[in-house]
Amino acid sequence: MSDRLKAIGLHVSRYGLVIVLLWIGGMKFTAYEAQGIEPMVRNSPLMGWAYRLASVGGFSAFLGVVEIAVGLLIAARRVWPLGSAVGSGLAVGMFATTLTFLITTPGWEPSLGGFPALSAMPGQFVLKDIVLLGVALTTAGEALEAAWPNRSGKVVEPGV
Repeated sequence: MSDRLKAIGLHVSRYGLVIVLLWIGGMKFTAYEAQGIEPMVRNSPLMGWAYRLASVGGFSAFLGVVEIAVGLLIAARRVWPLGSAVGSGLAVGMFATTLTFLITTPGWEPSLGGFPALSAMPGQFVLKDIVLLGVALTTAGEALEAAWPNRSGKVVEPGV
């Protein structure tokens, strides 16, 4: 029973991650989302330079393409486990990057005394990325195991 629950949980985790990436990636093509991420990107030492190369909307659309591509790679697990592992690895990098917004974007809630009280933006908006990072690590490991079953000594069913 526990193995079945783990398999179902992994399946829900993988395709939940895919849905999140495709949906949020699609939203990156809207002005609403482009303006919403602007303060985080602009304050980030890792990404702030991007607005010197592209407009707010143009960079947001680029991120949308990346997120959609990563989501599609992760979704390909059944037919291309190695591609899915690569997509999960890219998602790990994305979520690790967005988590830096917690410390680079002003937004600790001053009316509640500052740290650790989170504002809605960026705090509560980005905090979910801790869970998404964990899911991406899990799906990367499982997909790598499926791509190279002999290295782990474990055979992974292709349907999971």
